[in-house]
Amino acid sequence: MTNKLKITFLLGIFMMIFSSNMNAQLKPGELVDGIAAVIGDEIVLESDVNEQMNYAKQQGASETDKCEFLENLISNKLLVYEAKKDTLIENRSAAIKEQANAKYRQLLSQFPDEKTMLTAYKFRNGFEMKNAIEKIDIDQYYGQAKYQRITEKADVTPNEVTDFYNLYKMQLPEVKDEISLAQIMMYPKLTEAHKEDLIKRLKKIKQDIAGGETFESQARIYSEDEGSAANGGLYKNIYKGQMVKPFEAAALNLQENEISDPIESEFGYHIVQLIKKSGKVYDARHILLKATPTDEEIKTAKAKMDSIKGLILEGKMTFKDAAYRFSDDKKTKFNAGIIAGADGSDKIERESIPGSISYELAGLNKGDITAAFEDEDNKRKVVKMIKQEDVIPAHQITLETDYNRIKQMALNKKRNEMIEKFVNAQLPTTFISIDGRYDNCKFKANWKKESIKK
Repeated sequence: MTNKLKITFLLGIFMMIFSSNMNAQLKPGELVDGIAAVIGDEIVLESDVNEQMNYAKQQGASETDKCEFLENLISNKLLVYEAKKDTLIENRSAAIKEQANAKYRQLLSQFPDEKTMLTAYKFRNGFEMKNAIEKIDIDQYYGQAKYQRITEKADVTPNEVTDFYNLYKMQLPEVKDEISLAQIMMYPKLTEAHKEDLIKRLKKIKQDIAGGETFESQARIYSEDEGSAANGGLYKNIYKGQMVKPFEAAALNLQENEISDPIESEFGYHIVQLIKKSGKVYDARHILLKATPTDEEIKTAKAKMDSIKGLILEGKMTFKDAAYRFSDDKKTKFNAGIIAGADGSDKIERESIPGSISYELAGLNKGDITAAFEDEDNKRKVVKMIKQEDVIPAHQITLETDYNRIKQMALNKKRNEMIEKFVNAQLPTTFISIDGRYDNCKFKANWKKESIKK
């Protein structure tokens, strides 16, 4: 990899650090090991460096210079350190701690017992594992928040995009086979009888609580919320705006320890109990019964989707209009149903498409539309219909065919330069110590604070 392209790669590594799989972070013994560097009061462990190198290799990176990975981690930790001092960045440590507990409970639900889970992740006890999850989430929140604060005004002009392309065009990679897809997605509607059954079940649970059962015990038995059921339905330190609106409206209209009537949200039907409220933060319990559609309800949704397809094929409606009118997917319905690729563009590498969708697209040409089919979105059953908008064979990147992709690269370069400028400005006043094993590293920034020879 040439020096000219490292800036784009480094930004990718920055984002990777905050989005990599949690399971990959939790390796045997890697959270109690040697310290590679200290930045302010933030620490980079030797295992952090090794983990990012291994992850990059898994993603196909050809360059694995340990010094470069350490420098990226130090830079990211400096952002975290500065973010915690930034009064314009909300302190969400309490909420993150509770979210970490929820993630721990969710992981626990995938194992027969806590001991089996701790053995699998190589932790000595639950406290240690919760702390590890919390550390990852805190770094993610503060690092991203500071990154966004520094780069929020970044933009590039068409001339800058062209200049970037002319400078790097000989080094830009070939694009693999891609397709452009648009979708209409529906959540199958429950029949009135199905809704009434869920509401009736929740009313019976509420009645049993009034008769002496505890909310916690009933949540553990009946709630279908994997994140809270094992903890008696409890969510602590909820900030206003954090939960879906029906849940929050119900909770905040209750007196402490009062239980709501059944309410409907996008996840299903709930009863909610307010535990306590203090300013903009509250604790609440809930019991969720998911709105899982029956086979007949899915069949009805497919029939409706097929009728929409008929209107499109007859020219009575465009796919764009149909997506806006009928799709339940908020990410795509306002954008003609277009599904964004990994880089935010409207192009998706064919090999990255899930098998269930690839099966439906088999044999389709540009402009063709699939039949309605069943799929899953965020663990909810959905019915989809997909249009193959375009087919793009593998090719070398050019301004004519990939302007938006090149624009994003140029924007990433500018953002990275803004981060580097910010980091360099903090160096003189920030305590930084790097372990001696990295004495031979040639860092881009003056992390060692060596005097510059004139």
